[in-house]
Amino acid sequence: MDDAKTVRSYEDGRPENGFDEIIGNSPALEFALAEVERVAPTDSTVLILGETGTGKELIARAIHNISARCGRPFIKLNCSAIPFDLLESELFGHEKGAFTGAVAQKMGRFEMADTGTLFLDEIGDLPLALQPKLLRVLQEQEFERLGSGRTHRINVRLVAATHRDLGEMVSRREFRSDLYYRLNVFPVLVPPLRERREDIPQLATHFVEVFARRMNKRIDHISEGVLDAFVSYSWPGNVRELQNLIERAVIRSKNGVLPNTLPDKNPVIVPPSRDTFAASTRALILHALGSTGWVIGGAAGAAARLGLKRTTLIAKMKKLGISRPAQPTETIDLTENGEDEEVPTGA
Repeated sequence: MDDAKTVRSYEDGRPENGFDEIIGNSPALEFALAEVERVAPTDSTVLILGETGTGKELIARAIHNISARCGRPFIKLNCSAIPFDLLESELFGHEKGAFTGAVAQKMGRFEMADTGTLFLDEIGDLPLALQPKLLRVLQEQEFERLGSGRTHRINVRLVAATHRDLGEMVSRREFRSDLYYRLNVFPVLVPPLRERREDIPQLATHFVEVFARRMNKRIDHISEGVLDAFVSYSWPGNVRELQNLIERAVIRSKNGVLPNTLPDKNPVIVPPSRDTFAASTRALILHALGSTGWVIGGAAGAAARLGLKRTTLIAKMKKLGISRPAQPTETIDLTENGEDEEVPTGA
């Protein structure tokens, strides 16, 4: 394998034990990991946002691994994978005889995660009927098993993840606003693969090594043409799609050469009616602007902190209606050529 395509980098003091499964060092990924390093030492609830296949569980594990809870339980539950009538029992446990089929006492995920971290994936699929109970556990750190009146006290840090726009769900009354605000203490936005194309060669090399070793095959070469095709592809399924495609390519490889198994045509991605992550993106941009004193460009500016070009950040600010909360006479630079442009107050 080409040494230039190493699996990952640990520059800038990135802790290996926390991020050893996260591959890449693109600006967009580095910004997300910097946010992880900020929040991990706290016990604050984290809401991980990102498209399907971006690696939200890896981010949750990293938060746990570089926190004071490392070495204690890391328990996960996918809220969309459990039938509704079993989800409450999965979360809180049940006593023997609590319902038909409850032939023995069962410990729930909250109890399993005591002193550690509970990761609730696809939190947007949590039924409305269970949301008040989850809110109570988060606020009071206590719960009752199904069929029991005994209160159990716990010490659990919650990390939740979703690919859905919870703010929009709140407006449609599909998600409780009080639970949303309790979950949205510290949002971390995981960038899609198309926004971290610099990482694709590293990811491809890593997955080739993994699957070649697993299949007892030898891959000596990934051609520049194949890597260029990977980098140019839009990856609607993100890292998961890349991983699956590499596995297929390794299966089909001959003579130590990885073939190009991309579709003949780049699939057309129909954008959603609303930007799924508009609210979170807006919050991240405002946070970066506030921490830099609303300086956009330069090495210490908000654009550099967000891993964006200055013009890209300006375009996003305009699209999201972000303006500096100042007197009407104050100005900030929102022009392409760097000249001052008057901006209305309010953000």
